[in-house]
Amino acid sequence: MSHDHSILVLGAGELGIAVLRSLARRAASAPGVSIAVLLRSSTIDSSDPLKQQDIAELRSLNIELVAGDLTAQPEASLAAVFRRFDTVISCTGFVGGKGVQLKIARAVLEAGVKRYFPWQFGVDYDVIGRGSAQDLFDEQLDVRDMLRSQHETEWVIVSTGMFTSFLFEPSFGVVDLEQTTVHALGSWDNAVTVTTANDIGMLTTEIVFAEPRMAGQIVHIAGDTVTYRQLADAIDATLGLTVRRMEWSVPQLTGELTQEPENSIRKYRLVFAEGKGVAWNKGQTFNAQRGIAVCGLEAWMRENLLTDVGLSLR
Repeated sequence: MSHDHSILVLGAGELGIAVLRSLARRAASAPGVSIAVLLRSSTIDSSDPLKQQDIAELRSLNIELVAGDLTAQPEASLAAVFRRFDTVISCTGFVGGKGVQLKIARAVLEAGVKRYFPWQFGVDYDVIGRGSAQDLFDEQLDVRDMLRSQHETEWVIVSTGMFTSFLFEPSFGVVDLEQTTVHALGSWDNAVTVTTANDIGMLTTEIVFAEPRMAGQIVHIAGDTVTYRQLADAIDATLGLTVRRMEWSVPQLTGELTQEPENSIRKYRLVFAEGKGVAWNKGQTFNAQRGIAVCGLEAWMRENLLTDVGLSLR
């Protein structure tokens, strides 16, 4: 089937589903726009009730389900899948392991896709540079180099900072609500930019359809940019707590990573503690410049944490 603007989203995890919902809302009032999602056959045909619920939602949004496996399929096979779409948006995350992001980018270019949004929904890898504690980030720079070295496929990179929810992920350890403790990565004055998955989905859709057309650029967005001191203060004020405040220094985190060099969480902690490319001025972001409302840190806590931790506003 031919469309004026056909969009393929890779993956339907936390970010993918947010992007798909937002794109589907836009497509409902935009004639000629079609949305599809690439999922494993095992996911499409799953008997798991939760996955069935997700599949039913996607179908109710008139999203085409395309079977594919980004890890198992060779590049030529993926290119054959991508070829009929105008825009490809990768929402895969790092779950596929090393090499997958480069493989997807090569398949996109081989397919001659008009426009590509790679999986770069995170920190600013150019600023961080090569050789960081998180070795997966070097591949992100390889993808940028590949896209910049050609002119047939337009590309847009959306830098979002950390997902807001991940800042409160117990395994990450920055916010430990059970122990009412906040750990500062590197310094209390270090900052981190955070954006919710829903806002990333909404803003990515705005960027896809923005006029004049956006291409060949890195677009920064932000729900909030806060120092770890401001984070601790916000938790105290919003959740009615008095958190203990502990700093994890760069030397301490470096030593912990040396003890477990393959520990992904320790890699992330050290990168954020070093404080480069992980925060930017919210006032200079796409959403601020366009006057688009987003969910800030305190609003996210009120919506997601007050009930969960059995707390109420003072």
